[in-house]
Amino acid sequence: MRIAVLDRKKCKPKKCGFVCIKFCPGVRMGEETIIEKGNFPFISEDLCTGCGICVNKCPFGAITIVNLPEETGKPIHQFGANSFRLFGLPFPRQGSVLGFIGANGIGKTTAMRILAGDLIPNMGDFESEKTLDEVTESFRGTEFQSYFEKLRDKKVIVSFKPQNVELIPKFFDGTARQLLEKVDGKAVESKLAGELEITGVLDKNLSNLSGGELQRVAIVAAALKEADIYFFDEPTSYLDVSQRLKIARVLRMLTENGKSVVLIEHDLAILDYLSDFVRVFFGKEGAFGVVSAEKSVRLGINEYLLGFLRDENTRVRERAVKFEVRAPPSEWAGANLLDYPALEKKLGGFSLKVESGSVRRGEVVGILGPNATGKSTFVKMLAGEIAPDNTEFKSDLKISYKPQYLKSDFDGTVRDFIACQGDFEKDVFESEIKNQMNLDVLMDVKMNDLSGGQLQRVAVSVAMAKKADLYLLDEPSAFFDIDQRLEVAGVIRRVTEKRGSTTLVVDHDILVIDFISDRLLNFSGESSKQGFASKITDMRTGMNSFLKEMSVTFRRDQQTGRPRANKPGSQLDSGQKSSGEYYYK
Repeated sequence: MRIAVLDRKKCKPKKCGFVCIKFCPGVRMGEETIIEKGNFPFISEDLCTGCGICVNKCPFGAITIVNLPEETGKPIHQFGANSFRLFGLPFPRQGSVLGFIGANGIGKTTAMRILAGDLIPNMGDFESEKTLDEVTESFRGTEFQSYFEKLRDKKVIVSFKPQNVELIPKFFDGTARQLLEKVDGKAVESKLAGELEITGVLDKNLSNLSGGELQRVAIVAAALKEADIYFFDEPTSYLDVSQRLKIARVLRMLTENGKSVVLIEHDLAILDYLSDFVRVFFGKEGAFGVVSAEKSVRLGINEYLLGFLRDENTRVRERAVKFEVRAPPSEWAGANLLDYPALEKKLGGFSLKVESGSVRRGEVVGILGPNATGKSTFVKMLAGEIAPDNTEFKSDLKISYKPQYLKSDFDGTVRDFIACQGDFEKDVFESEIKNQMNLDVLMDVKMNDLSGGQLQRVAVSVAMAKKADLYLLDEPSAFFDIDQRLEVAGVIRRVTEKRGSTTLVVDHDILVIDFISDRLLNFSGESSKQGFASKITDMRTGMNSFLKEMSVTFRRDQQTGRPRANKPGSQLDSGQKSSGEYYYK
């Protein structure tokens, strides 16, 4: 089966003059393989031979042609002609947490919306709208027949936490308290609100909440609803490690009394920590997605990282991802690059104290800690963006800085933006960054048209391509899916080693920090009030201290070497805590 997909956001027929039609061999032979329809090209999947000429000739990378095996079957849902389609559907397990793993644009949210009853699947017939009766009939003889019958008859109640929590204020004008009381009149007294630390923002208008505050309010709202199945689409975005672990424990509690939780999550450590089973979504971003068979959480994540799904006999990545099994060295052979003094800074009602320290050439230093404890402030002081209060601190080093919050006010394309960067090493960009960060498809896109994830890709790429002694990256994995996080981690690691420079990385994904870091700098304190950073330590010391504060232990997976969080109260968890080895015993 051949499918053809056109990305209308990228397609610019007025600029190229329908070059796909001009070069199509079928059209030249008199067939209507590609025709103009509604000011866009329409590709006939029946007539297309899969030659790939239109794909290669399209100057905007808007066309995808894919050959699928016949056993893929008919799609569960297709959004329109020459558009994305989903094959297969996961089934929620009663009393369990089911995790979805896969890249962005591969159908995870589509599958979740179908299961939640928010989207009625058209079974590939995009020209007509289906009813739940017709869907139920399509699934006759399968477990989904009963599921969609219950959805139709409202015998299964669902609760849904959407992905884009920043849009909530557009649909509800009021305070966090009012939103929660709409779900549950006793929400203010709820233990849940205290556990997720939102009692202090209950009387704030939703439009005045930060991304992390909105996320936690949305999770509490979803969890308070009395439901049979709870759906959470990327619940850890904007949250620090401590908050992510608290969220995981709350979601786990929802499975009591036979309730089900379905989860989309890009933080593999949290997905592993929380889930009982996983479904792997694979295919091609924006073109099609296929749902794997149900797998144990360890097997599913490992197969995804290693790149081969055994039951499906399918390769999902070219190279396996493996973490170093050996412990990172406690001493780095490189010479000191920068010695910084003890630093202090007051910003409004917040105060920060940082012990003196030094960074060495050729190393990556990971920075961990709760939100609003001064990590970004520290990085800004090193970058020279703000001055410390207690001393004069200036550096003659060449510094490349990627801030936490990004702006897209450049009037031009990504290509134009890259062209005007100073100290830009084109050779490094072409060999180590451009392909790995998948920038080709973005080069002719306007900077102010980029999504959050696309803007992040450009910002990290530009920062790492500049010729510098010290690279400061504040949350480089934000808005990224699993594959993109691994790619950016690999780019940071390789470029740092190749140049013999030094990189400091602030991030909340423990797998990213573990994958790239040689040493660790921990921040602690009370969010928005005070922060403290001790000296930089080796990974084992730093992680032990950090994880002890979180009351969670990690071990290494024997097959991939990735860090795995032990289940709370398990034999491994209790044993490592009693020995004081919270980090990879």
